Amino acid sequence: MAGLKDTINGITAWLKTFFELGVALILLFIIIDILFPGTTGVVENVGEVVASFSREGIVGVIALLFFLWIFKK
Repeated sequence: MAGLKDTINGITAWLKTFFELGVALILLFIIIDILFPGTTGVVENVGEVVASFSREGIVGVIALLFFLWIFKK
């Protein structure tokens, strides 16, 4: 049973590293898009995501809080 737990911990660590890399790349693309508007289109996509959360009302707010909770873990 310890082997399964170690495998799950290894996969979790790998996914966390992959997720952190993705967040770092998104932040890099946002900075590039701010310095050179229209280069990557990430700012527009982030705006669309935020707008979709606001269109959904309370469900969108709950979903946003859920994603933030997951991100902090």
